[in-house]
Amino acid sequence: MRDLVLYIHILAATVWIGGSVFLFALGLFLRDKEAQQRVYFYVGPIYGYVESVWLSILIITGLWMFYHFDLEYVIFNAKAKELASILQHKLFLVALITVATIVHMYIAFKTNGKERTNLQKLLSRASSMAIFILNLLILWYAIQLRNFL
Repeated sequence: MRDLVLYIHILAATVWIGGSVFLFALGLFLRDKEAQQRVYFYVGPIYGYVESVWLSILIITGLWMFYHFDLEYVIFNAKAKELASILQHKLFLVALITVATIVHMYIAFKTNGKERTNLQKLLSRASSMAIFILNLLILWYAIQLRNFL
């Protein structure tokens, strides 16, 4: 069972990170703003729904593994300081990426096909950049965590 949950967790991470990298690349390399808006108008909502499901799966499988491997004990165990530190950092980053995703999706769904205010543009771009960077950091901590387990 734990191998299946780990497999699903890794699959969900692959979809989540891959989608994030793809949309980030679209924003960088699709220079025609009109074409960019058309693509995001159609792809954005689909991506939002699909990624919401995969983020939920990531969180659920992550929580299952957290409790299955007794990692809540590790956080407070003085003998496993390095593992506890890695785990705490990863969990903190997961909380940040969840908040960034909620902010980004709220703005994206609220303004899809509409003109955004300057604040909405700023928050949308900042949350998008945060999601991209946090994905890479979380992946690094996941690899470090896996080295211990």
